[in-house]
Amino acid sequence: MPRTCSHFKACLLPHSLFTVVQNGIQWSRQGLARYPKHVAAVLASALLGAGGATYALATLAPDPANLTVQEILEVVPLPEQVATLAQKGPELTLFRSDITRSTDTADSLLRRLGVDDPAAANFLRTDPVARLLLGRNGRNINAETTDQNTLRKLSARWSPEDDGQFKRLVIESSPAGFMSRLETAALTASTRLASGTIQSSLFAATDEARIPDAIAIQVAEMFAGDIDFHRALRKGDRFSVVYETLEGDGEPLRTGRVLSAEFVNSGKSFQAMWFRETGAAGKGGYYTLDGESLRRAYLASPMEFSRVTSGFKMRFHPILQTWRAHLGVDYAAQTGTPVRSVGDGTVEFAGVQNGYGNVVMVRHRNQHSTVYAHLSRISVRKGQNVSQGQNVGAVGSTGWATGPHLHFEFRINGQHHDPMTIARQSESVPVSAAARPLFNRAAAASRLALASAGSLQRSKAD
Repeated sequence: MPRTCSHFKACLLPHSLFTVVQNGIQWSRQGLARYPKHVAAVLASALLGAGGATYALATLAPDPANLTVQEILEVVPLPEQVATLAQKGPELTLFRSDITRSTDTADSLLRRLGVDDPAAANFLRTDPVARLLLGRNGRNINAETTDQNTLRKLSARWSPEDDGQFKRLVIESSPAGFMSRLETAALTASTRLASGTIQSSLFAATDEARIPDAIAIQVAEMFAGDIDFHRALRKGDRFSVVYETLEGDGEPLRTGRVLSAEFVNSGKSFQAMWFRETGAAGKGGYYTLDGESLRRAYLASPMEFSRVTSGFKMRFHPILQTWRAHLGVDYAAQTGTPVRSVGDGTVEFAGVQNGYGNVVMVRHRNQHSTVYAHLSRISVRKGQNVSQGQNVGAVGSTGWATGPHLHFEFRINGQHHDPMTIARQSESVPVSAAARPLFNRAAAASRLALASAGSLQRSKAD
């Protein structure tokens, strides 16, 4: 009679295997009751990754929370330098830059640079070379400090003369204390391109384009014979300019020369470039791209670009209180602003004369003469020869003047004429035939550069 089994599956297994399975099932039940989350996780991963395959039930490891944790500490020897860094951390060098001011003292300058170093301040006050930084305006200055804000190195650069060089002052910390040195080095020229559009004034447009004022003035001077920058600018006029920046150690220190420029005024384009003929003893000038010199017998203005307050026309005289012809041009400017002769000539009168106050009269060729009135200072004497652009005095309010300004007249045979008209009609000198091939190549390069500068404005508009 065969033995009766209490469990059907047990009859299908050998006794020894049955015992193993039965023990396994019992252990699994206990494990499930004791570790429900662990078992669920194992089963879930098995079902997700099985893809229909059959898995045997693995033996579960003990709960890590019940295991004994043992901590082992070992001393690892480090090189002396690494050990020092691990204790103190890496030393930092901080860099700061600024511009010197005329009101700077040793303490205020260092404070603005973030330097807290009494020894450095004392050195600035007492060292004759270092003191060149104090009370000076507009010098580029850089400081290197520790993370404790003590000074390691201070350097300054400036270009006092238009001689192609700059000064470099260096102050450095050393074991023996601070040391200073003053060096001279050559400026390097880099070329920059810019463009802009007139919305209100020339200077507002050049400020928007980040063009230095000195470059804006050069542009106005270049085209002053063709464009009345005081009265003829229109909203929407545009300009492109290629100019030099003179640098010392990579820092801009001086504004260089305008190399080429284009100005579109009321839809008409004017272009010019700098050119120097070979063998011209270092002299050069501005020419149209067709080769006509922009230098004429007379400058359009006796002052650098400024605002005209009263043109050549009828006006109500502010002192005489009557309508009368204003036979000149008035230029509003601060007292002391330099006044220049518009052309070569000889000083015919220099002194005080009626309502003109302090006045200078210059006689030019072809019975031409110019008058510079209401001056605060006269810089020439009667009979002295003067050249175009030479200083003859300074703006003032002497004579019949309600405020500081320059009254300027242009006369031909004693008759008054509009100075702007005379300037435009004065003759110019073209490029010589010998220099024409070199000029043509330079003009072609200038056209490309101006086209590139103009594309900057178009890119901004897009």
